[in-house]
Amino acid sequence: MIAKKTELFPMNKYRNDIDETYTISQLAKEFSVTLRSIRFYEDQGLLSPRREGNSRIFSRQDRARLKLILRGKRLGFSLANIHELFHLYDSDKRNKKQLQEMLNAIKHRQKLLLQQQADIQSVMMELNAAERNCYQHLAKLS
Repeated sequence: MIAKKTELFPMNKYRNDIDETYTISQLAKEFSVTLRSIRFYEDQGLLSPRREGNSRIFSRQDRARLKLILRGKRLGFSLANIHELFHLYDSDKRNKKQLQEMLNAIKHRQKLLLQQQADIQSVMMELNAAERNCYQHLAKLS
């Protein structure tokens, strides 16, 4: 059975998005990833589609998680980091220790990203200087 987006009220902004489901092919196309990648994320415990026969039916939450996985990878998070963040997010929010662990993980990642941002700015300045230098030499050769 192939799942498709449930469009009960397609023009109504108050429709219930919770009922939306997606096939693996729809998600792969939307996010420009392979079916194999999505299956891999499922094998790693990052996605949990329900099964109908041999078909995977992905929920709105699975779609959001896939988006976060791909964004996290672009930002340098490992799949283990992403799994840990999902675990902390899914855990009991009334547990002070788990909330503190989540805050520590977030602060650590923020620190790393700020360092990466500073490194990128430095490299960009060096590249801009090299570019200007090339233009100056080209002008002298003309």
